[in-house]
Amino acid sequence: MADETPLNPVEIETHIRGLVNRIANGIKVCSARYSDFLEADRHFDREFAQAYLAAEGSIKDKEQTARLETMPAREERDIAEAAYKHADRLAKALDLELRAYQSLGASVRQMFANAGRGEY
Repeated sequence: MADETPLNPVEIETHIRGLVNRIANGIKVCSARYSDFLEADRHFDREFAQAYLAAEGSIKDKEQTARLETMPAREERDIAEAAYKHADRLAKALDLELRAYQSLGASVRQMFANAGRGEY
């Protein structure tokens, strides 16, 4: 949650609306990152297969040669996967923050509803 604690229902509602907008935008970001990952994964698979078929020697030799020759494609794939996972984790964190603010909002509404009651 943010460092500043909302003090009234209006501030909480405003913060919740902001979170909802960020979550909605996060869907597009996650989809784009996942698409990038799949594209990089296909590229890596294609390069690995080509390098494996072009290599000579035993099966183990061909595998190691293909691994060495396709390391840049593997790195691109890994970077794309990390970017997707980061976006996914951020989306989940925003969802958790939204739930926390919804709970806080319920508490604050109850506090405001009870304000002034029971005093003599």
